[in-house]
Amino acid sequence: MRLKHSFLVASMMVTAMPALAHTGGRAASGLLDGFAHPFGGLDHILAMVAIGLFAAVLGGRALWAVPASFTSMMLVGGIMGFMGIEIPAVEAGIALSVIIFGAVLAAGIRCVISVAMMLAGMFAIFHGHAHGAEMPMEAAAGLYCLGFALATILLHGVGLAVGTVLGHRQMIHRWAGAGISIAGVVLLLS
Repeated sequence: MRLKHSFLVASMMVTAMPALAHTGGRAASGLLDGFAHPFGGLDHILAMVAIGLFAAVLGGRALWAVPASFTSMMLVGGIMGFMGIEIPAVEAGIALSVIIFGAVLAAGIRCVISVAMMLAGMFAIFHGHAHGAEMPMEAAAGLYCLGFALATILLHGVGLAVGTVLGHRQMIHRWAGAGISIAGVVLLLS
């Protein structure tokens, strides 16, 4: 019964429109604010591009499955965030995602798609939680989620495109991964 109640509350929050009771200034746009949010942090940009690069390196089904796993689990994390469900160490989890995916690329690790999807989905919950927890109160939740999902897909696409253009140039993938991982360490320590 409690699970049904949680889903009902979540679905009402997603479909709710903003009251726009504030006068003056710009009203929050769920779609635009959600789309802009991932671009507001280098950690989100690096992790999402790294996911696309990793999927490109794996090739085949991973081209869509790994980014789809990340995006879908990020939406779950987003719902948890705007519902106020706490996840410990969200910022550390986000920084670790940058470090780990950079390190995987730098080491040239190739794994089965199910492991790549699990790893992407696990870290995506942290990213989604941050997006959802930072949603403006007056924004429409459904549009906000759609916005950050579209931005994420775009960033994954950038990583996929770069990885595809680079093709089998393993050394470039490795150097890019090393740079991403080092940036993650800096983000974690700052």
